[in-house]
Amino acid sequence: MKRIVILASGSGTNAENIIKYFKNNKLISVVQVLSNKKDAKVLERAKRLNISSINFNKSDFFTSDKILTILKEKADFIVLAGFLWKISTKITYAFPNKILNIHPALLPKYGGKGMYGMHVHEAVVTNHETESGITIHYVNENYDEGAIVFQERFNVLTTDTAEDVAQKVHKLEYEFFPKVIEQVVLDL
Repeated sequence: MKRIVILASGSGTNAENIIKYFKNNKLISVVQVLSNKKDAKVLERAKRLNISSINFNKSDFFTSDKILTILKEKADFIVLAGFLWKISTKITYAFPNKILNIHPALLPKYGGKGMYGMHVHEAVVTNHETESGITIHYVNENYDEGAIVFQERFNVLTTDTAEDVAQKVHKLEYEFFPKVIEQVVLDL
C-alpha cells in the first residue's frame, strides 16, 4: 500500500476530493493531512473523513525537522493541495519526484511566488488570455518550476470573469488531480 500525505493551507476541497477518490483503493491510501493553519477548513474535512490531521507552525516546518520526520515516517508520496508555503530543500531532497502540486494555470504562465487562487484567475482575465487550465507538476526547491506531469486546458471567453475562470479550473482539478496522482504513484 502506497501512503499519501496531503499538505494543505485552506478550505480543503481538493484534499477532500483526493481522500474520497482513494477511500476504497487497495493500492493507495491517504493517511494524513498536514496544515500550516490551525483554523484551516481542511482539518475539519479530514476529521469528518476519519483521516489523521496535524497543524504546524513555521518553526516546525522550516527550522526543526518535525514535519520532515513525520513525512519520512508516514509518506511514500506527498500531495500539495492548496499549500501556500515553499517546500524546503530538505523535504524535496528526501522525496525526489515524490511531491506533486496542482497549479491553477498553464505553467510556466502565472506561476511563482504570490501566484495562487484568485490572483492567478484575475491575471488571466486582466491579460485577456484565450485559454487557461491546470498544471500538475513535481515540486522542486523553486515555486512552480518542477517538471510538468500533466496539463489540461479550457477556453477563456471574453465574457468570463475571474470567478468564471476559477469555476472552470476547479472542475478540471476535481476531475484530473486524483487520476494523475494515482497514475504517478502506481508508476513509482
